[in-house]
Amino acid sequence: MARGSERDLARALYGVASLVVRQMPRDVSLTAASVLHALERLGPLRLTRLAALTGVSQPSATALVSRLEHDGLVERRPDEDDGRVVLVALTAAGGRLVAARRETGADVVAGLLARLPAEVTRRLRDAQGDLEALGDLGPFDVAPAATSLVPR
Repeated sequence: MARGSERDLARALYGVASLVVRQMPRDVSLTAASVLHALERLGPLRLTRLAALTGVSQPSATALVSRLEHDGLVERRPDEDDGRVVLVALTAAGGRLVAARRETGADVVAGLLARLPAEVTRRLRDAQGDLEALGDLGPFDVAPAATSLVPR
């Protein structure tokens, strides 16, 4: 098999990620899932930081957090270091939802892997550490793309 460029690899990984996302349940929006995942990974955050991480305006983030709070998935709490600051934190129910979505995603990928030849699965298993390192990079290490692909 011919080796492609890093860009080809990036397109292939993007295709797999898109396939998994399309097969996930629609129990929460992608933005809500991103907020919940960020809180699980990073701990309690200011609303402004959540807005920046998810690429939405602060008013949109406020409305989303209010819905998630109403659903019992997040809670607002005072910052112990600065009582004037309110942090958004994941509740136990929110943590369970994130864990369940992670397992559902793993089930989707396992179903795809089961359809591949054993040799391909073995090579992917050999690359597992590298794939985990890639997953550990973000998306919370960088802000979302600021540009829209939709023509205006």
